[in-house]
Amino acid sequence: MKRILKCVREYKAPTFITFIFIIIEALIETQIPTITANLVNEIERFDGLSGAAANAAMSDLSHTGLKLLVMALISLACGGLAGFTCSKASAGFSKNIRHDVYDRIQTFSFRNIDKFSTSSLVTRLTTDVTNVQMAYMMIIRIAVRAPLMMTFSIIMAYRIGGRLALTFVVIVPFLLFGLILIGVLALPAFRRVFKKYDRLNESIEENVRAMRVVKGFSREEYEKEKFNKAADVIRKDFTFAERVVALNGPIMQLCLNFNMVFILWMGSKYILNKTVFIVGGSELTLGVGQISAMLNYGMQSLMSLMMLSVIFVMVTISIESIKRISEVLAEQSDLTNPENPVEQIKDGSIDFENVNFKYFAKQAKNSLSSINIHIDSGMTVGIIGGTGSGKSSLVQLIPRLYDVTEGTVKVGGIDVRKYDLVTLRDSVAMVLQKNLVFSGTINENLRWGNPEATQEEIVQACKLACADEFISSFPEGYETMIEQGGTNVSGGQKQRLCIARALLKKPKILILDDSTSAVDTKTDALIREGFRSYIAETTKIIIAQRVSSVQDADLIIVMDDGKITAAGTHEELMESSAIYKEVYDQQMNGGDFDV
Repeated sequence: MKRILKCVREYKAPTFITFIFIIIEALIETQIPTITANLVNEIERFDGLSGAAANAAMSDLSHTGLKLLVMALISLACGGLAGFTCSKASAGFSKNIRHDVYDRIQTFSFRNIDKFSTSSLVTRLTTDVTNVQMAYMMIIRIAVRAPLMMTFSIIMAYRIGGRLALTFVVIVPFLLFGLILIGVLALPAFRRVFKKYDRLNESIEENVRAMRVVKGFSREEYEKEKFNKAADVIRKDFTFAERVVALNGPIMQLCLNFNMVFILWMGSKYILNKTVFIVGGSELTLGVGQISAMLNYGMQSLMSLMMLSVIFVMVTISIESIKRISEVLAEQSDLTNPENPVEQIKDGSIDFENVNFKYFAKQAKNSLSSINIHIDSGMTVGIIGGTGSGKSSLVQLIPRLYDVTEGTVKVGGIDVRKYDLVTLRDSVAMVLQKNLVFSGTINENLRWGNPEATQEEIVQACKLACADEFISSFPEGYETMIEQGGTNVSGGQKQRLCIARALLKKPKILILDDSTSAVDTKTDALIREGFRSYIAETTKIIIAQRVSSVQDADLIIVMDDGKITAAGTHEELMESSAIYKEVYDQQMNGGDFDV
C-alpha cells in the first residue's frame, strides 16, 4: 500500500482539498433537515395569526427559506468542486501508477520479463490500474462523506427526535451485518476474475499475433471456442458476484421501510400523547417537523451505510489489483550497474571464460555448459547448431540481456558486469530471430538505430542491407508507413530493415541471430559483402542454419546441447567436425538440412 500511495505525489493538494469540500458539504446537508423541521413547525403555528404577528411570522419564514436556499447552494457548490478535485486527484494518481509501472518494466532484464506474461502486464497496466483509480476516487470522496453523513445524521436525529433515534440501534447493525455477509460471499468471485482476465487477454493476444497462422490452418472456429470458454468462465464469476451484490437493494429497502414505519408509528403516538423528552438537559416535544426530519436522517444514514458497503467491495477488489501492481513495482532487475561502471569500450573483442548458464535457478540442466572461446575484434564469426543447441543463449550474454550463472563474459577485455549497461548495449547491435518493426514510417523505424542519422546515412545503410531497392519501389519511399507488426512488408523485407537499423548504430559488435533466413542466398551474400566494407572493424557474429551464410567467416562455432563441439575455419571444420561436414554435404547436394 505504501508503495502505491507514493504515486499520489503532486496530487496530494487536490486530494486534501476534496476532503475539505466533503466535510463542508456533509455538515450543511445534515443541518438542512433540522432547519426544515423548525420551518414546518413554524408553519403549523402560523395558522390563526393575523396583523403584525402574521407579518412578523412571515418575515421569519422568509428568512428561514432564504437560509435554506443559501445552504443548499453552498452544499451544491462544495459537492461539485469536490467532484472536480476528486477526479483530478484520482486520474492523476492512476497516471502516475501507469508511469511508474511502465518505467519499472523498462528496467527489467529478460529474466524479469519472463517472470510476468505479456498479457498479465497489460492487464496490470489497464484493468488493475483502473480498479485502483476507482477505489481511490471512492475513498477520498465517498469514504469520507459516508461516515460523516452517518455520524452527523444519527447525532442530529437523537437531538431532534429523542427516543425515535432508537430505530438506528436496530436497523444499522442489521444492515451492516447483511452488507458484510454480501461482501464475504462476493469478494472471492471478484478475486478469481483477475487471473482469468490474464488468460483471456493472453488468448486474444495470441490470436491477433498469429492471425495468419490461424487462417492458414482454418482454426477460426477452434480459436472462437477457446475464447468463448475463457469469457464464459469470467461471466459466471461476475454473474454470481453481481447477484450477491444485488441483494444490497432489497436489504436496504427493508431497512428504509422499517425505519419509516417505526418513526411514523411511534412519532404519531408521541405527538398524540404530547410526550415530552429530556435531551441534553432540555425538554423536547415532538411535532410534524421532527417526524419529517427523522425520516430524512434515516434515509441519509442508511444510504451512507450502503455506500460504505459498495466502497468495501470496491476497495477489497482493488486490494487484489494493488498487490498485482506492487509485484511489478517491487520487482528489482537482476541486471544493475556496478558502483563505478566503466563507460568506454575499447574494442569489439569477446571472451567466454568457463561460462555456465541457466535461465532459472531451479532449472535442472544448464542451457550452456563449459563455454570457452576467444573472438578478436573485427572478426566475422559464424555459429551453427540445431534447434535448442544454445546459439541464442550464447549471444544474449554479450550485451548482458542475461547474466552468466558461472564464469565470465568479457567485451574489450573487461567483464560485461563492470560496464555501464547503456554503454554496453549501445556498443552491441542485435538483429533477433523475430524481426520487429514498429508502426510509423520507414525512416522512423530506421532511426531507432541512430536518432541523429542523416538521410544519406540511412540510404547507405539500406543499400548495404539490400533494402533500398524495395523501399524505393514504394510510392512514398522512406516515408512509407509501416503498419502495426509490419504486416504490409514481407518477412525478408522486415529482416533487411532490421539489419539496416542495426548498421546505423555503427556498433563495435553486431549480432545476427538467424536474421537472413527469409532472404535468398544471393541477397545474403551481398549483405555479408556489405558488412566487410562498411563495418570492417566491427565484430560480426552470424547465427545461421545455412552453411553458405557462415562459410567465409574467420571463425565458425559448432554448437550442440549447450556446448561448443568444434570451432575453426570452414576448411578446418571440414577435416575435424563430422557434424559440420555432414550438414555441408547435405546442403551442397541440394537439401535444406537443419543442423
